[in-house]
Amino acid sequence: MTLTSTCHTPWADSSYADAPTFNMKHGGLTIFGKTIIREMNRLGMMVDLSHVSKGTMRDALEVSEAPVIFSHSSAYELCNTSRNVQDDILQALAKNGGLVMVNFYSKFLSCSDNSTVHDAVAHINHIKRVAGIDHVGLGAGYDGINYTPKGLEDVSSYPTLFAELLGGGWTIDELTKLAGGNFLRVMQQVEKLRDDKKAAGVKPFEDHPNFRTDDPYNCTSS
Repeated sequence: MTLTSTCHTPWADSSYADAPTFNMKHGGLTIFGKTIIREMNRLGMMVDLSHVSKGTMRDALEVSEAPVIFSHSSAYELCNTSRNVQDDILQALAKNGGLVMVNFYSKFLSCSDNSTVHDAVAHINHIKRVAGIDHVGLGAGYDGINYTPKGLEDVSSYPTLFAELLGGGWTIDELTKLAGGNFLRVMQQVEKLRDDKKAAGVKPFEDHPNFRTDDPYNCTSS
């Protein structure tokens, strides 16, 4: 489950909390938001941090016992949009065992309407270098983007991407991890934690949130 979309939720800040024209609401996860992470761990639900603020990323990585994912985000170091992932978060993600699935939206690759397959390769290589080969995947987002890289317009172009990576020194084993192996590994770890908690008799978290409906924020959904 993605913790937010464009707007904040009553228990988590979205990435727009880090943008200049929006307000931070919580500073990350609320106490109830942290409880949601724990309950997701218990149920075997993946925690998806794409769309959330850096504060929410940090809080979720501290709380989650299971690996988390970024289902469609890229590297902030190469394009400084709040939707991308900064290097210190990439390092924390590696310790968590999680995964960044690189988004192919041109505005997240080159910070413009125009990008190429080489931009996508650069983001993949950056995440591999900072977080490690076990923590990078593909999350193009073709169903929700209108500016795609030249040479990587849809999934039929993936052979071009893999050829570029092979030419840059990637091995077949590394490509296998990128193409889906890492995601399957995260799924297995999330499900194992669920099974362990079930065997241990861990009960559901049944905290009741204390939401306010009158907060004057300019981007809030409930």
